[in-house]
Amino acid sequence: MNDQPRPTRRRTLLGAAALGLAAAPLLGGTASAADDPDGRSADGQGAPGRGRGSFVTARGGELRLDGRTFRFGGTNCYYLHQQSHYMIDAVLNDAAAMGLTVVRAWAFADGGGRSYRALQPEPFSYDEAAFDSLDYAVHKAGQLGLRLVLPLVNNWPDYGGMQQYVSWFLGLADDSYGDGVHHDRFYTDADCRRAYRAWAKHVIQRRNRHTGLRYADDPTIMAWELANEPRCRSDKSGATLLGWAREMSGYVKSLAPRQLLAIGDEGFYGRANEADYPYSDYEGNDWLKLTALPAVDYGTVHVYPQNWGETSGGKPGTDATSWGTRWITDHVADGRKLGKPVVVEEFGLQIDAGRDVPDTAARDAAYRAWTDAALAAGAAGDQFWLLTSRVDDGSFYPDYDGHRVTWNNDPANPTRSTAQLFAAHARAMAAAR
Repeated sequence: MNDQPRPTRRRTLLGAAALGLAAAPLLGGTASAADDPDGRSADGQGAPGRGRGSFVTARGGELRLDGRTFRFGGTNCYYLHQQSHYMIDAVLNDAAAMGLTVVRAWAFADGGGRSYRALQPEPFSYDEAAFDSLDYAVHKAGQLGLRLVLPLVNNWPDYGGMQQYVSWFLGLADDSYGDGVHHDRFYTDADCRRAYRAWAKHVIQRRNRHTGLRYADDPTIMAWELANEPRCRSDKSGATLLGWAREMSGYVKSLAPRQLLAIGDEGFYGRANEADYPYSDYEGNDWLKLTALPAVDYGTVHVYPQNWGETSGGKPGTDATSWGTRWITDHVADGRKLGKPVVVEEFGLQIDAGRDVPDTAARDAAYRAWTDAALAAGAAGDQFWLLTSRVDDGSFYPDYDGHRVTWNNDPANPTRSTAQLFAAHARAMAAAR
């Protein structure tokens, strides 16, 4: 998440916070050409010591697993690709204990000389030792029966992002939080596109040191995303981003045909002459056209009304909760018209009385309204931002952005009721067919 109209740089804080300081079987065998349409391996056999696994598929406007509708409650934890096995175990064990089934995490860290350890220090140069955390996270998730969603680049400069590619090849200053003229060269510059394609190929085809499987052959990875929150402010028509997404979605799908593919965008509708920011063309995205691309399996939606000015203070007559409910139901209904499943893959609220959320009880009520709406409307899944757990010294990961949820039954845990709410919702989604 990041946001307009106000440049609150949540992910910048998270990137700075990410300064970085093993296992048993999975749901997953090596894919074969004889797998059935619902993703089951024809022989039911996987790598040594690993159980039979199935790929999640998309068909008829829904996600499917083993011949049945697959719906889920899940979360995000961006730091899995950078941290110790202890920290990865902590958060994924908590996710499993809550009954969550899908976790979204980053599969990028671009540019050397930063506070994080780069996976791609330079274009076409990859630090294999630095992949241990991501490899282990995939392995651990598989052990626990969790699925992962992995975006391949960040719109924002945290962990390098699109701006790092622009800096490498064009030497242009970062304007990711401005008009995006430099940033948006990422989509059109031939060298940037070539380096992105090479990165995607390297990650998707590499062999995981902990599982022995290539990433493309591991059903634990439910989906790849082209980017986290791609935007293109310099072209309000949406044509630039759409053209890039058409090219890259076809390419990534060719590398990982058994895994799902999504854009990773926020759901902006891209309507010309629309004053309401998330429905307007300000960010140069057209969610309907992006989701309709042939290689895209499901639409993604983010929900941050406080950061988008959709509050009673920013717009009299509006409140963050009801606005978010409408945003969710609009997208699920529009996805149904497109014949595509919809996942509400990021949502969050900060406790802020001036922006319609005075306390934990009010935030829980909003989250309950949103998750109930996703369940009732028929969303394929939803993933709150964000679940964190313990760090290496045994303390809890800091609440850098006011959205942290921890699964901790200590009555002093301020997010205890929130975590319990999400756990109950995950059970309801898993039971819904």
